[in-house]
Amino acid sequence: MSDPSSLQDIEIRLLLEAIYLRFHYDFRSYSMASLKRRVAAALVRLHCATISELQGKLLHHPETFVLLLDVLTVQVSDMFRDPPFFRYFRERVVPELRTYPSVRLWVAGCSSGEEVYSFAIVLREEGLLDRTLIYATDISADALARAEAAVYPQDRVATFTENHARAGGRRSLSEYYTAAYGGAVLDRSLRSNVVFSDHSLATDSVFAEVQVVSCRNVLIYFDRNLQKRAVGLFRESLSRRGFLGIGAKESLQLSGEAEPFEELEREGKWYRRR
Repeated sequence: MSDPSSLQDIEIRLLLEAIYLRFHYDFRSYSMASLKRRVAAALVRLHCATISELQGKLLHHPETFVLLLDVLTVQVSDMFRDPPFFRYFRERVVPELRTYPSVRLWVAGCSSGEEVYSFAIVLREEGLLDRTLIYATDISADALARAEAAVYPQDRVATFTENHARAGGRRSLSEYYTAAYGGAVLDRSLRSNVVFSDHSLATDSVFAEVQVVSCRNVLIYFDRNLQKRAVGLFRESLSRRGFLGIGAKESLQLSGEAEPFEELEREGKWYRRR
């Protein structure tokens, strides 16, 4: 008798291959444990009884891929999530960035933009935003559209405000948004130095030299080979002695790419290119 979990693995791998061949999105090196949870959620959302049915629906009704992509990519974040991360950036990284005539910062896997605007606010408060260019990238066009709109539900603002204060905020967060459309609309000036763009860590290459890369809670969903590829891209992108920030539950040791980096702050997960 065949092992059901093995059959499920085969179905998922066939689905991922179909996605790659049809839509040119590569999920083949994502963690299988994570994919199983997301595919199970996709079956419910797209009203499919089996993974094979889901694959057929994608191939014959490609407009459903947008819905599937939203499930396969994690779009959960908060402004100033993990405040020690942003406090370290403000207190230890920003003083070094002041020594550059201009600064470039890459937020890889920017989701719906909360982290992008967190960096923008810190840089505004520290007087560096006007000479900083922030690259905000994601594989989801829907996520990028939400990020560029910069409208967040009002019920999330209290968490954003608390996180901002714990991260060393110098002003009230209310100075950066207007209540409208049943939510909080961030000040457009925070977007003036941000470039939103599609980019896949699985298939795309380096596009610019930057002083800072932030890729948080993304590597945890990759297998070891894709982690190694992604961290390699960050290393190639970073200027000499550039800074890399990753998620609280992530480690460069797991990717096998730790050697080119010096660990600066364990709790906040900041590293520096050697």
